[in-house]
Amino acid sequence: MEKASIFSRMKEAWNIFTGQETIRNRSYYGSGSSFRPDRIRLTGGNERTIITSVLNRIAIDCATIDIKHVRLDDENRYKEDMNSELNTCLTLEANIDQSARAFRQDIYLSLLDEGCVAIVPVDSTKNMFKDSFDVITMRTGKIVDWYPAEVKVQLYNDRKGKTEEVIVPKSTTAIVENPLYAVINEPNSVLRRLIRKLNILDVIDEQSGAGKLDLIIQLPYVIKSEARRQQAEKRRKDIEDQLAGSKYGIAYTDGTEHITQLNRAVENNLMKQIEYLTSMLYSQLGLNQQILDGSANEETMLNYYNRTIEPIVSAVVDEMKRKFLTKTARSQKQSIMSFRDPFKLVPVKELAEISDKMTRNEIMSSNEIRQTIGMKPSKDPAADELRNKNLNQSVDALAAQTEKPENNEEEEAK
Repeated sequence: MEKASIFSRMKEAWNIFTGQETIRNRSYYGSGSSFRPDRIRLTGGNERTIITSVLNRIAIDCATIDIKHVRLDDENRYKEDMNSELNTCLTLEANIDQSARAFRQDIYLSLLDEGCVAIVPVDSTKNMFKDSFDVITMRTGKIVDWYPAEVKVQLYNDRKGKTEEVIVPKSTTAIVENPLYAVINEPNSVLRRLIRKLNILDVIDEQSGAGKLDLIIQLPYVIKSEARRQQAEKRRKDIEDQLAGSKYGIAYTDGTEHITQLNRAVENNLMKQIEYLTSMLYSQLGLNQQILDGSANEETMLNYYNRTIEPIVSAVVDEMKRKFLTKTARSQKQSIMSFRDPFKLVPVKELAEISDKMTRNEIMSSNEIRQTIGMKPSKDPAADELRNKNLNQSVDALAAQTEKPENNEEEEAK
């Protein structure tokens, strides 16, 4: 048996280098590119300022929250994951280019940058214009034009390898608007004002670093006639030639001439305005420097997640639930929910105490705690039970507790 398995494995083996003929025989690959064509490109000047790091940090934190297609119980509580193509898109693979997490980050970064984003089902089981369908693949698109019942979207076509404009119905396309639109995307918002100030600062920096000396030469005669003006211009050009032709940039002047240098820092309140707008933007977004550099405490992060992350994620989840689930699916207790791991912000020294409280109060089982901290589940059946393991109960006592309700039912029947 072992020789047969080795023989079959060698017979079916394939190498990517020796198997290039299979790929080369294809007549057409599609349009090629030296960079990833479906990568998001920031707009509105965001890519040239510190705003990129702020928006990217928010998008990364939003993408850490899982989104799932689930089934609810009679009390509208989470019961189980749905085995559907939509759940595969949300938890494993959204399309041929993006994993589920990369797709979620694409949604949030596009949402923060553009103010409104379309989540378009690209491949579906049925025609989205006519019938109800299950989503197979999906992508984010930029909305170009708005119509009463449709929108025109710039969408990446992975079959051709380029971006195209398509018209999709609003009823089956998740159109999400940024809850922080007034702070981030409005033309006169704090963020736009900060970008304009940063652009002015960049212009001043370029001027100061342009290699100019900014000198004023005071000549020992009055320049009023045309002859004197030509003589002054000749003197200025002579000094320029001396500086340009000198190895160390040294020039000489007459003892009666005076030179004044102007390339000193101009005193203005531009930096104070930038610092003021930055602090105001952080306060309106629920951010601070500790969150960006990773030194924030648990209370600060909790406030950040509740005031900034949760509204953005809820906007995406609610729109998906509204557009991708039919009335029939919702009546069957299907839903789309977001899940955040609360133990990610817990320090290791506090994890043991929290684990003890969770198991003692019968909120989580031992195997659930082990899975949270990255350990393999125990094979002991008692590790899956919701009971207080700090109480010394024998096996017979536990068996008696489980049999007691059955005995009571038999006595009542008699």
